[in-house]
Amino acid sequence: MNTLEELTQSFARLPGIGKKSASRIAHYLLRADKDFILRFSQQIAVLQDKVHPCPECGVYTESALCDICLDPLRDRSVLCVVEQPQDADTIEASHEFKGLFHVLGGVIAPLEGIGPSQLSFDKLLERIKNSRIQEVIIATNPTVEGDTTALYLQKLLSPVEVKVTRLASGLPVGGDLEYADRLTLARSFRGRTEF
Repeated sequence: MNTLEELTQSFARLPGIGKKSASRIAHYLLRADKDFILRFSQQIAVLQDKVHPCPECGVYTESALCDICLDPLRDRSVLCVVEQPQDADTIEASHEFKGLFHVLGGVIAPLEGIGPSQLSFDKLLERIKNSRIQEVIIATNPTVEGDTTALYLQKLLSPVEVKVTRLASGLPVGGDLEYADRLTLARSFRGRTEF
């Protein structure tokens, strides 16, 4: 196996990149400016040394605490629970949520050997008990594992005096009913709101 094939295989291991995309990226890098290649390789080399999870919420940061936790203008009474740090980035990009985050580090997935003890549920309970959190928004993905994790969270938080909500799910804006699957339609009907 030559260097180009090895690089292509490495790129193909990245999420969302298939063999064709990996090959295109590797070939692009062969033609790219050498300064870009050097800068790019250095960024990858130091990534795990510089970026780490915020010790408070779990969002990725290069500082002692992330910008979200340090922001005095955030609503500290609302906590949004997400699966991964990139989920917090997605929610932040919407500019709709002004509270704090808590990253679980995954979802309950028994078939993959991931149970509640591997996720940051204990830290979540500790944060709620030691702060003035009034609402916990569960923002797990609408998958079997995400729903299982959401139900577990709901039961875990039931003895705590805090409002527990879940992000609405249903039809996307601009979507057509004919292309919606049965589960999405069912969720849309259950989560309907008054007009």
